[in-house]
Amino acid sequence: MKHAVLGTGMVGQAIAGKLVAKGHQARMGAREARNEKAAVWVKQAGKNASHGSYADAAAFGEVVWLCTKGDGSLDALRAAGAANLEGKLLVDISNPLDFSKGMPPSLFVSNTDSLGEQIQRAFPEAKVVKTLNTLTCSLMVDPAQLAGGDHHAFMSGNDAGAKQQATAILKGDFGWREVIDLGDLSTARGTESLLPLWVRLYGVFGNASFNFKIVR
Repeated sequence: MKHAVLGTGMVGQAIAGKLVAKGHQARMGAREARNEKAAVWVKQAGKNASHGSYADAAAFGEVVWLCTKGDGSLDALRAAGAANLEGKLLVDISNPLDFSKGMPPSLFVSNTDSLGEQIQRAFPEAKVVKTLNTLTCSLMVDPAQLAGGDHHAFMSGNDAGAKQQATAILKGDFGWREVIDLGDLSTARGTESLLPLWVRLYGVFGNASFNFKIVR
């Protein structure tokens, strides 16, 4: 399958790298087609890896992964082009973190709205699924490295078929055992609101090797 990965940072490289390792084709998108970080990643990742602009990547991908910083997510998707997102699964991993007043960050949208919902409203023809935004990027693509994978990924989205597709990728390609479907995209308000807690836990532990597990 062809995947578009928007974002050249740690999250984008983790997602794109795992997809290539599992035999998929991945095109990394950036603001500029000649992005140095993306070019370096392609050389390391091999023949199924490519890179280009946001629009190049989105046009290429059958599935689009949004791996940008939250405050740049809508701009990245506008650059990708609504027509290139139409009808596609758009996996939103971004978070509305506001670093304008330093650390720890606050959220620039919360309680009555979420970044995931804003993205869906801005691109109504895309099938937005919010997931993997509550843990560090290495665990996103290799959950077994922590507690043998005995912890949870959360998922929110309005389209049942898109959530099924996203779940199949998380389980089949990334190795997730437990994915909790929280419901429609309004439930992303809850997972995005976990980020202030995540940041505080990072401060306590001094590393990002942790995740949430729901015990019933």
